[in-house]
Amino acid sequence: MANTKSAYKRIEIAERNRLRNKAYKSTVKTLIKKTLISISSLNRDNVTSILDLMALSYSKIDKAVQKGVLHSNNGNSKKSSLAKAFKKYESAIQK
Repeated sequence: MANTKSAYKRIEIAERNRLRNKAYKSTVKTLIKKTLISISSLNRDNVTSILDLMALSYSKIDKAVQKGVLHSNNGNSKKSSLAKAFKKYESAIQK
């Protein structure tokens, strides 16, 4: 346990930041999961809605990187995997 007032304050701040980071990560994971599910059911009718969902996912990932919740390489990897999945199903539709 903390012995000084400043150490106690740092413990409180660390806990507050942990909870905030947890919320950001949870939101990002949920959006990625929703996007991947919608990509797997891709057809010509729902392409625009999937693109909107991907844009929202990219935005949330970028915001998490900006806030320091995710490392920039981690964020880029997540965006890349979404783009790769979309490209895979998109090319299957076009054939």
